[in-house]
Amino acid sequence: MDKSLIPVILAGGKGERFWPLSRKHRPKQFLSLDGSGKSLLQATADRLSTPAGNLEKVWVVTSELLADGVREQLPNLPEKNLLLEPEGRDTAPALAWATLEIAKVYGEDAIVGFFPADPWIDDLAQFQATIEAATQMASAKPSIVTLGITPSYPSTGYGYIEQGEQTGTFGDLPVYKVTRFTEKPDRETAQEFIETGRFSWNSGIFIFRAGVVLDELRTYAPEIIGPIEEKGVAAYSQLQKQSIDYALMEKTKLAYVLPASFGWDDLGDWNAIERLLKKDAENVELATHVGMDTKGAILYASGEDEVIVTIGLEDVVVVRDRNVTLIVKKDRTQDIKQVVKMLDSDPKFKDLL
Repeated sequence: MDKSLIPVILAGGKGERFWPLSRKHRPKQFLSLDGSGKSLLQATADRLSTPAGNLEKVWVVTSELLADGVREQLPNLPEKNLLLEPEGRDTAPALAWATLEIAKVYGEDAIVGFFPADPWIDDLAQFQATIEAATQMASAKPSIVTLGITPSYPSTGYGYIEQGEQTGTFGDLPVYKVTRFTEKPDRETAQEFIETGRFSWNSGIFIFRAGVVLDELRTYAPEIIGPIEEKGVAAYSQLQKQSIDYALMEKTKLAYVLPASFGWDDLGDWNAIERLLKKDAENVELATHVGMDTKGAILYASGEDEVIVTIGLEDVVVVRDRNVTLIVKKDRTQDIKQVVKMLDSDPKFKDLL
């Protein structure tokens, strides 16, 4: 294993679709959603400690609002490895700033990996093998390697990556040139993508040599890297919000995809709990539940003394957390973000966020 891999966890998200459990000071990445007792951030840091060699080489980018929460969640993370954004500017500025800071410490030949804080990974051994293969690729040639998740159904909630010609094999895993990135398609298009066998879900994971990405950013996103090189984090107020996909990956000629099959879910909303935990029972229960004629339900309560009682319900999500109870049909969970915006616009509901 190339011990120069420096993993960076992007942990500034809000996770609004998991409201009311996810709130401003307790976003999705701080939650335990799989019954393991570990938060998503803690699980991500644990699995990245192996390719890094130890937690001392893991970095986290988050917002100033969440700094104390990250410190509480990861008490052994070195303070110098915690980068605090004064305001959210999406993933491109976060990646640019963190890569610059890492290059100052480890040099531009360091292999850097960027990882979302909140996905669920099933097969840890396969995940480690895939990261090792991507690290070998990034070490061997100028490249930005992204992990493409092998689709298991025609999802309309993920972006897709189309693979072109195979350019090599690393760790027995094939690597392909990226033909294009595609935003979330409709179901018919997603089905067509899957049938070609050339498309992967966009995992949001990127591995590269620090100097390679800095040079590519100077070429394709000077409006981001330039101010950060000049002013550091103080430049954030003048930056536009841009994702790394839009700012760089859709433009660079150095994008490669390594199809991965280690079991992955980005836990986008409450329905993900069912995908993870659904067994033979009629409902997914992370709560004390007394039900009559209730099936296909997802039930969650944050307090051990909370009891959820249901009668005659089907295909709903019921979440009880402190001073809020959410009841939503499973096919409307994407609308939770709109409800959060409604609450945010009314001062009397501020304490619910």
